[in-house]
Amino acid sequence: MKKILVTGGLGFIGSHTVVELQNEGFEVVIIDDLSNTSLSVLDSITEITGKKPAYYKVDLKVKKEVHHFFEDTVIDGIIHFAAFNAVGKSVQNPLDYYENNIGSLVYILQEVRDRKLDHIIFSSSCTVYGQADELPITENAVIKKAESTYGNTKQIGEEILEESCKAHELNAIALRYFNPVGAHESIKIGELPLGVPQNLIPFVTQTAAGIRKELSVFGDDYPTPDGTAIRDYIHVVDLAKAHIAALQRLLQKKNKNNFEVFNVGSGTGSSVLEVIKAFEKASGKKINYKIVGRRAGDITSVYADTTIANRELNWKTEKSLEEALAAAWKWQLQQ
Repeated sequence: MKKILVTGGLGFIGSHTVVELQNEGFEVVIIDDLSNTSLSVLDSITEITGKKPAYYKVDLKVKKEVHHFFEDTVIDGIIHFAAFNAVGKSVQNPLDYYENNIGSLVYILQEVRDRKLDHIIFSSSCTVYGQADELPITENAVIKKAESTYGNTKQIGEEILEESCKAHELNAIALRYFNPVGAHESIKIGELPLGVPQNLIPFVTQTAAGIRKELSVFGDDYPTPDGTAIRDYIHVVDLAKAHIAALQRLLQKKNKNNFEVFNVGSGTGSSVLEVIKAFEKASGKKINYKIVGRRAGDITSVYADTTIANRELNWKTEKSLEEALAAAWKWQLQQ
């Protein structure tokens, strides 16, 4: 049984990926510093799969802690999620984002190099494309200057990985996610940000539940059909399964290059107002929203061309936006 380290494994995408890994027969070791999640997620994962993953509370910003962890644990692959991930906050706190997102990656890769480990899946983002010239976005799109510090940490992260793969003969895949939404069908795990949500869907569900007074829609003057920004929303379970497909590709030595990138999205763009309407339909609740100014670091429109991922990873999305929104609402009602 292959042992896989999942950093940020108690977070939104991480926890769903841990479940899929366990379902596929992998032994899972989780690292999480609990900065944006809680330990109860570990129990929820165990309830879903019947197997409790090993868990270590490690601060990946501290080199000594990273070193100690790898001294005691031998692993066959790494899925690296752990990162700060709010676009708006990153613009306000760039240094914290660079320390956390870049420092932790470097410390992990140094351990991988020194211990002759391999098989790394990196949690990247469509933010690396900036505002693309053509839509949908293919993996061959030009990487432009990032619009946010968060996006820049993902660009730099990919560069660090690519150079490390070349220098140290490692094998890695960067998955460029679009916008993950939804919750596991068991409704035992989902997106539960600590504090004020930074992503659209939890803000929508919390507004519907009366936790938030109203939803702010950032800008209605974008050059889009209804003036609001367009994103590609992918069900988190579909996204989790893409990680398994990518990991298997590396473990089975089917990768064509030692560093590869794939777009992981639904391939469909939805505007903020379209998402609100779809949520109202899925939940039967009206959303109280107001239009406010644009948010720093946001781009106009982004959605994926997933042709290459569909072919090379033998993976495709199976769940609709409506299913994801219905699951997100059920999850919210349980909180």
